Parts: sequence; structure tokens; C-alpha cells
Amino acid sequence: MGFEIREARDDDAWDLVGLVAGCWSEYPGCVLDVHGEAPELLSIASAYREFGGRFWIAEAGGRLVASAGIAPGPSSGSALLQKLYVARAARRAGLGSRLVTLVESEAAARGADRLELWSDTRFTDAHRFYQRHGYLPDGATRELNDLSNTVEYHYVKELNHA
Repeated sequence: MGFEIREARDDDAWDLVGLVAGCWSEYPGCVLDVHGEAPELLSIASAYREFGGRFWIAEAGGRLVASAGIAPGPSSGSALLQKLYVARAARRAGLGSRLVTLVESEAAARGADRLELWSDTRFTDAHRFYQRHGYLPDGATRELNDLSNTVEYHYVKELNHA
């Protein structure tokens, strides 16, 4: 399957919402309240540009099948990997790895020494994926107090600059 990765546009909104909703639907109790809890999805390119991030989507056959973003981190020298989603039909084809590599390259170009992410405790397949790519849980958790009753694990990867 051939994938095209490109910068997201605001008009990707509803296809992106569909991707995220589809991924969340695989886990009991995950509810996507776009307007109340994830309004950035409705203008993803503008939202990320406004806070100094970047966002990419991947398409296959003209359909949006994956996404990933980078945002400034909570501390100097860090960046956040956000919203890495791959549609079920596009998984295990290396697309998630390509997007992670893209985000890591962008983080390094920004001078980040560390990339961090938060992942819902229910997303066990994602946890294995992140750990295969060198992201380690540091024991921190956070509760989002959202409709999904989300609790997230914190992962960190130290970036090696060549």
C-alpha cells in the first residue's frame, strides 16, 4: 500500500475526526467529543501553527489513514509527539514508524533532546509500538477528567543528535 505523507490542512478536519473516532472505537468507553474536548481537530493545521507545532496526515488511495503531530514540550529541550493514529486497515505496513521518524526528525531540528508523549492506559497496542521505538514509560500518569474517564501513561525518549 502506497502512502503519501503531507502537512495537514484545516479542510482535513472531518476525515481526521473519522480517523480518531475509528481508532477510539476499538476501545470500550472511549468517547470522542470533538466540540467539547478536541476542538483543535476541526482546524488542525491552524491550531498547531498557533502554538508552534506541526501536524501531518497520511493518505492512501485518496483517503486519510494516519496522523501525527509535534508540539513544544513542557520544558526546555523537550517536544511532544501527539495524535499518532493509524487506521486499522493501514497498520503493520510501516506507516506509524514513518510518522514517528518524521516527528523525531522535526524534534531534533528544533533542538529538542527529548520527545515525550501521553497515551491512554487502554491503548495497549500503542504502548508496545512506542516501546519498540525506544519510548519508555516513566511511571507518571494523569487523569483527564473527560467523558472517556481517560487515564494516561507518560512516555519519554531521549533523542541522540548525530
